Amino acid sequence: WKITHHHSSVRPADAAPPPTPEEMLPVARDNFKRWNDALQTKDPETVASLYTSKDLSFLPTVSPKHITNLDTTQEYFEAFVMKNPFGTITDDSVTIFDDGKSYLHSGMYTFEIGEKGARSPVEARFSYVWRKIDSAWKITHHHSSVRPPSPAPTPAPEVAAEAAK
Repeated sequence: WKITHHHSSVRPADAAPPPTPEEMLPVARDNFKRWNDALQTKDPETVASLYTSKDLSFLPTVSPKHITNLDTTQEYFEAFVMKNPFGTITDDSVTIFDDGKSYLHSGMYTFEIGEKGARSPVEARFSYVWRKIDSAWKITHHHSSVRPPSPAPTPAPEVAAEAAK
């Protein structure tokens, strides 16, 4: 037997482990801040630029539409930014996908909407999927909906029985 070809190389180092949710949460909050800051510009193109142009799924709070492209995303924000929205996250969490190249940021936020001195809070639920595309974080999915009211407390069985008498 003759060896006709031999290849030897150093074993590549193991890839870095994906970030933990605790490590990714500050990234998620920074990206939310970028989005919220974009709303403050009142420039719908600036806001829409944070969304991906491919495979988009956007279910906005105050629209009946399922938006799947940047043109319609920009159209939505033309009206929304005029409401002077400012969002504050009140509860959130992160789930990581694709070894940290994408993540789901979900939770609750409160938006202040309206003119100075006449602003109204709107409590809502949110989910964003952000994906790193060409070294920039882009929104590939965004869902926001007004938080339903909490159900009325159910009376204890003995209270309900007493009330039925």
